[in-house]
Amino acid sequence: MSEELVVFFKALADANRLKMVGLLARQGYSVEELAALLNLRPPTVSHHLSKLAEAGLVTARAEGYYSIYQLNREALEAAARDLFSKEQMTAAARGVDLDAYNRKVLANFILPDGRLREIPAQRKKLEVVLRYVVKTFEPGVKYSEKQVNQILARFTEDTATLRRELVGYGLMKRETGGGDYQVIENQV
Repeated sequence: MSEELVVFFKALADANRLKMVGLLARQGYSVEELAALLNLRPPTVSHHLSKLAEAGLVTARAEGYYSIYQLNREALEAAARDLFSKEQMTAAARGVDLDAYNRKVLANFILPDGRLREIPAQRKKLEVVLRYVVKTFEPGVKYSEKQVNQILARFTEDTATLRRELVGYGLMKRETGGGDYQVIENQV
């Protein structure tokens, strides 16, 4: 995961820091002013401001004896634009096993011999099982209903339900008039 993304979200993952960002969006404040406004101790405010500064969200300028903190709007807008781009958001999921759920569902519903323990009632789990079953059919080949039933009998005795669900989920199509079945190629 991008370290920038983690720093940005950690900086904003605190109610007091979010309040500070809101206050600093209106005008600049010193540590003492923010402490009084938020009913916090100045060292606590300094700690929160350092987290916001680390993320590039606030800047400070000297004004006499005090440092006046301001929201860095440009950095906030640029960070939001960059961090929330499609590329960055999908990169945050890099390294995640995208097939883990499918394997878990199949382990729960497929017996060691390849037969179905049962046909799942939940739609999401049923779709995983159907995608597993449809892989036994060759794309581009037309199958009679009898052939489809013979193949599906490897998985369950209830071939009619399985066949109907494969068509219903758009994984197979049936020619009109009770004709042949065929795998929808982009679904395999």
